[in-house]
Amino acid sequence: MRQSKVLFITQAALIAAIYTALTYFISAFNLASGAIQVRISEALTILPVFTPAAIPGLFLGCLISNSLTGCIPLDIVFGSLATLLGAIGTYALRKHHLYACLPPIIANTLIVPLVLLYGYGIPGSLPFFILTVGAGEVISCGILGTALYTALLPVKHFLASAQTGQ
Repeated sequence: MRQSKVLFITQAALIAAIYTALTYFISAFNLASGAIQVRISEALTILPVFTPAAIPGLFLGCLISNSLTGCIPLDIVFGSLATLLGAIGTYALRKHHLYACLPPIIANTLIVPLVLLYGYGIPGSLPFFILTVGAGEVISCGILGTALYTALLPVKHFLASAQTGQ
């Protein structure tokens, strides 16, 4: 029992660290936030299919990333909540892997444009931000996340061991 808790915490921490590193990297290209964003770290939102430890890991990774990359408090809170909702949705759809990438795409496409428009006051329209953020989420979660899912399938039993304590 204790070993599975340690494994869960370790997996969550590693996922948070990887998410943060990837976001920090892509922010150097101005793609981590703004009207046009392809946050490659969002590909990790497929990980709740393999382990529930990904849920807190993704939330903490997004929270830390948003804090480090200069996001406003509204974005830190609501952007992180969008990632949390997406991760929970992905976990709920873990048995239906074809649809597992949809919750983070939907959550971020609905929440982040509101933050851009009302939090940052970026000139533009809500439909435009929905389109641009949605497209970035499709690239990062849908395409890159699906590629990550395929790459991790051969080792899924190692990732899932936090659930079973093995």
